This record gives sequence, C-alpha cells and structure tokens, in this order.
Amino acid sequence: MKSKFISLVIVGLFLVAILALIPATTMAQESELQVVDEVIAQVNDDVITLSMLKRESKERIETLKQSGMSEQQAVEEVNKRQAELIATLVNEQLLLQKGKELDLASEVEAEVNRRMLEVAKEQGITTIEKLDAAMRESGVDPVATRQTLRVEMMKQAVIQQEVDRKIFLGATVPELKKYFDAHPDKFRKPESVTLSEIFLSSAGKNEAEVKARALDLVRQLRSGADFGALAAANSERETNGVRTAPQNKGKVGAFEVPNLRQDIAAAVKDVKVGEVSEPLRTNDGYQILRVDERTPASTTASFNENQVREAITMEQSDKQREEYMQGLRNDAYIKISESYRAAVAPILKLAPEKTAENTGASGEKPAEKKKGKLLGIFPKP
Repeated sequence: MKSKFISLVIVGLFLVAILALIPATTMAQESELQVVDEVIAQVNDDVITLSMLKRESKERIETLKQSGMSEQQAVEEVNKRQAELIATLVNEQLLLQKGKELDLASEVEAEVNRRMLEVAKEQGITTIEKLDAAMRESGVDPVATRQTLRVEMMKQAVIQQEVDRKIFLGATVPELKKYFDAHPDKFRKPESVTLSEIFLSSAGKNEAEVKARALDLVRQLRSGADFGALAAANSERETNGVRTAPQNKGKVGAFEVPNLRQDIAAAVKDVKVGEVSEPLRTNDGYQILRVDERTPASTTASFNENQVREAITMEQSDKQREEYMQGLRNDAYIKISESYRAAVAPILKLAPEKTAENTGASGEKPAEKKKGKLLGIFPKP
C-alpha cells in the first residue's frame, strides 16, 4: 500500500510537468511583430513573467477541477487568488537563488536521479533510459518531470538546511529534558494496528459490480471464510505488475493509528481483532481491511533525544520558516510591477522602500554566504 501511495505522488508530479510544457504564447512568424513577455516582478537578478503566471494558474485550475470544481469555479478561484500566486512565485525564486548560493545543486540532482530510479524500480523498469522512453510513450516529458522534481527538492533542501536543521540541533540536553517533562503525552507510544487487505480494482470496470463483489466477500468473511485464502484468490493489489496476495495473503503491516490515512482510521476504528471492515471506497477501487492485531497505547512516556528534537522542530518550524522567508524578502531586491504591486506587496510584507521607485536600479545585493550541505531527513530514534 505504501508503494501505491508513493506512485500516486510521482504521478502527480508527472502531471505538473506536463502542464509546465504547455506554452503560454505561440511564436510569431518572422514577418510578424513579436511580443515581449510582460515582467510582473523582479527578484534580485531573476524575473517573474506573465507567461510564468499563466502556466502556474493553469496548473492550479486543473488541480481544482480534479478536486471536483467546475471549469468556471476553478478559474474564478484562481483569479481571486492571483496576488497570492505571484507571492508564491516570488518566494520560490528566493529559495532557488538561495539554493544556488549554498551550492546545493549537485546534491539535489543526485536526489532527483535517486527518485527517478525508485520510480523505475517500482514499475519494473531496469534503466533510466527505458523509464524515459516509457514516460514519452505515455505523453510525459522526462526532462520537464526532472525539472519539476529539481525545483521542489531545491526548495525543500534550503528550508531543511537553513531552518529545520537549526531547530533540530539547536536545543541543549537540559532544554530537551525540560520540554519532555512539560509534554509527556507527546512521547507515549500511541496505539498501533496490524492490517491485512483485500483490494478490488475498479479500473475499467462497472463500479456497482465491483462494490457488490466486495460486499459478497465481506459476507463470506463474516460467515467464517479464511481471510488469507480469499485474499490470495481475489485481492488485486499488484507490485511491478504481479499480484502480491498469493504470496503475502493480503498482509499490509503495522501502523501507529495517528499515522493512518483518515478514511482508513475511521474504517477500522471499531473493528475488533480478527474482524473485517465494510468495503472502503478508494480512488482506484475498494478495500476490505482486516484487523490482525491491536497494540494499546503506552501509559508512560519514554525519553528519546531524537524524538524530542523532532517534536520541537515540528512545533517551531512553521513560525521560523515564515521568519526565514521574511528575512530573505527583506534582504532581496524585489520590484513588483505597478499593475500588481498594491495586491502583492502586503502579502510579502515588503517595506515601502522595497517596492517604491526610489529603490536603486540595481538594488543592494545580499552578502555572500557560506556554502552548505543538503541534509537527509531527521535521524530516526
């Protein structure tokens, strides 16, 4: 189930990459007057253009349509939030510039390649070249996909190094223990549940028939049928194109209840050990979940330094990330086009001198900063 969720995330990134390929304007004929793209904002030495805004807006519209909005509703919602979208593009440019300054490009590129190899492996593809070919056959440009990943990972890398790492490593041991004593509930092990599943795909099928089949399997299970045998015969979950249930009898694994997807947590909340849930509708079919085991939450807190550091980081990161972004904006030369300035400047909390015409033509450049390293995720306890 985990690999399925990862695949969905990657597919989502592929869709973003496709949208990024759609040109905002058509190249004029040689004999025609060529229109210069409108500059919406200057961010240090980079610019945000109208075509960039249009591409980003189109992507947001498609996302809202996928969530159930009509075309008109999606367009109205995106237009209403145009100033916020420009502010987001400004922040993105600042983070990309910072990543370049910190010399993170090579490590981000290595991470992009690693992620692409993971996708290839999940799909049973042996080389990156074959993955690129498969993506092109599906109408996905691998170059655009890599660029999408590259941008997102660079932004994450900068925030992680410049903000999260400093919070994570900043507390002294006495401070950690003080925080632990003040928040014991955060360090009690939560309830966990071990699950098995029977998954029925609805892809290309009559949904009513798939649901009826799921209900029939639930009836058989509640009448005493063996779960493993029914899973092996019926579950359609696949890895690399091969059904997994004949080997694992539908076993999924153990999960802490707070970390379960919300709909799954609700489906198994009142299911006793050895019993099954009602069929759960998912994006691609129906799941029947069996609770194999429940482990109750612990009643005592246990001190673990990394867990305490991570809890402090999660608690403080939103505020400190925003403060960091404000610092980048304060140190940058940001000039918003007159047409958008009144709406965008307050969102970015720019000082008047940062948006007025009397800011010099070149702007004052931020001081040279030391190069850094791209960090991994928080150490595990």
